[in-house]
Amino acid sequence: MYQITLEIQQLPEGPYLGTSPELPGLIVQAGTAEEVVALAPGIAKDLIEVMRETGQSLPVGLEPLEHPFRVTVIVPA
Repeated sequence: MYQITLEIQQLPEGPYLGTSPELPGLIVQAGTAEEVVALAPGIAKDLIEVMRETGQSLPVGLEPLEHPFRVTVIVPA
């Protein structure tokens, strides 16, 4: 399990875009910020699996989580 920062911005065209400084190549686009948050873990997992399968080194900032760990959860208002 890895922890990444998800940076979300609204694009001028309307949808939201999520990227991560710890996982270059992670790009998530959706209609709402909540959808970006929901989609990002699966896409990040797939990206990491492809990197491993193709022999790429994982980014330096991507560190496995050790137990116990803390995760920030966003609760919609």
